[in-house]
Amino acid sequence: MSRERDHAMAPATLILGIDAAWTPSQPSGVALVTSHGSGWRCLAVAPSYAAFDHLSRGTPVDWTARPHSSAPSSDALLTAVERLAGRPPDVIAIDMPLSHQPITKRRAADDVVSRRFGARGCSVHSPTAIRPGPLSDRLRAALELRGFPLVTAGRSLPALIEVYPHIALLQLCQASRRLEYKASKARKYWKGTTVPQRIVCLLAVWQSILDALAQQLGPLPFTLPRPEDVRSLSALKRCVDALDAPVCAYGGVLYATGKADALGDASAAIWAPRGL
Repeated sequence: MSRERDHAMAPATLILGIDAAWTPSQPSGVALVTSHGSGWRCLAVAPSYAAFDHLSRGTPVDWTARPHSSAPSSDALLTAVERLAGRPPDVIAIDMPLSHQPITKRRAADDVVSRRFGARGCSVHSPTAIRPGPLSDRLRAALELRGFPLVTAGRSLPALIEVYPHIALLQLCQASRRLEYKASKARKYWKGTTVPQRIVCLLAVWQSILDALAQQLGPLPFTLPRPEDVRSLSALKRCVDALDAPVCAYGGVLYATGKADALGDASAAIWAPRGL
């Protein structure tokens, strides 16, 4: 196939969403979405960087396996995107503190988001010099070298932006408060229930998120397990990562279509759905 034909078939707009772990010891979810006619379509979802790379090489995600943990590699991520879609993304939307300055403490962006959304349960954690610290700084610098500048105001493409799934979900699911969907907090959400009951409750919330995502991005290329097939709550974490990644991509869609606002300052900003 000629390069001209490859270019003609390339997606009009391509968004890479990453639910990035703050340490290399935890897996990070990845999703890729593209504009499709008058809407959007999800091309890929994976519960880790390695699974996303394998998916781009033709190996389906094994949702029963424990996701592999690793530090992000900008080269590997962008190469995987090009295998899947034929070209680099237009927007990379990441749920991890990003800044033009080395991250050593809480930022203005964290304070702005916490003030605006704290009453709805969506305050943000404070970054430190260790977590994510250098991990974030290295990823941001590497992506900027590959042509993805961190954008903290205005709107330009290509772009690297910071997003926060919890506030995106407020709009996506028309929720008044932060959704209760983290497997690690199931006991806190549903006190006095058994583990099987918590699993049923979690899967019901996740299905509502999948349904909301499908309205915006089309059906996601993975399905939730049946409650009777889940052995423990910890086994469900890969599903949370797989949900958060397309929510990050949805944040990138809002940015690309001019429906997001930057909350922060010139050094760092979290992009939030407009009108919340």
